[in-house]
Amino acid sequence: MVSVELKAVSKSWGGAAAVDDVSFTVDGGKLVALLGPSGCGKSTTLRLIAGLEDTTSGTILIGGRDVTTAAPSGRGIAMVFQNYALFPHLSVAQNITFGLDVRKVARAERDRRLARAAEILGLGALLDRKPSQLSGGQQQRVALGRAIVAEAPVCLMDEPLSNLDAQLRVEMRREIRELQQRLGITMVYVTHDQVEAMTMADQVVLMRNGRIEQDAPPDEIYENPASIFVARFVGTPPMNVVPLPAVLAAGGAGVLTPPPGHDPAGLAVGIRPEMTDLGEAGIAADVVAVEYLGADTLVETRIGGHGFIVRRAGKVRTKPGEKVYITLSQSALHWFDQASERRAVPV
Repeated sequence: MVSVELKAVSKSWGGAAAVDDVSFTVDGGKLVALLGPSGCGKSTTLRLIAGLEDTTSGTILIGGRDVTTAAPSGRGIAMVFQNYALFPHLSVAQNITFGLDVRKVARAERDRRLARAAEILGLGALLDRKPSQLSGGQQQRVALGRAIVAEAPVCLMDEPLSNLDAQLRVEMRREIRELQQRLGITMVYVTHDQVEAMTMADQVVLMRNGRIEQDAPPDEIYENPASIFVARFVGTPPMNVVPLPAVLAAGGAGVLTPPPGHDPAGLAVGIRPEMTDLGEAGIAADVVAVEYLGADTLVETRIGGHGFIVRRAGKVRTKPGEKVYITLSQSALHWFDQASERRAVPV
């Protein structure tokens, strides 16, 4: 299995850094998600790995080999694009084997790879169709088939599910993960969807403004966010993060114990909505909205003008305009420095 490693990689355009000193490792046979909002540098990072963009500085290793200046064809990679890049005038079979035809792979070998990909992806009955005769999910499978027949040890995916509806995205992310594990492919997967990253990846590299905000397994990203940005980007609904003085003023003085060695005025306190409850006493809050979702209810409140969501199972009997009291556990709290926005208390 082939690893991918970036060492202090940067990419600038006109003096502006799109990727700034990025370093991470993808172990062989693992799926790493590059996650972040639009413009954070995740797709540019993928294109640097693919060789579609030149690095300004830094080193890219694939399988331990320095490919920083190598052509895309010499990197041993396959790539699946957001728009699938299918040729409308070619059949499914011709689209899948197009790269093999260009490289003049022998017909017998080409047919073997096509049959294997068609069997894995369930495309056997569709090989003679044109892309216009396929559903969105079927077109996605054709794009995956083209990556499979390349038999490259590394596969790069740039938001491959963004054009699909919600239900199909759920099905396809399961199929992609199963495929990656079955074939033992090393995969770098770009997405802005934190659910995709959390459910598919062995490791999540969360980016912001061209830099890595946190690089960790999904459970660590969720349970121990390194910054306020991470805390609020990962999780639905996101973590509540409120300046500590506002919470203390609303009745939290008897509930919260700030960590020693820190000025309470400079701290923000965070807690996941599912780790909170409503009680007869506690932190005073004003209800702004109530969303009943069936299995649970989201109660959106304000604490001293700051948003705070309580998530409780079943139906909650409250309504906008009411005053409620929030209870929470000290052990579930996260502490952040307001100035740097980084975690104030190490895990």
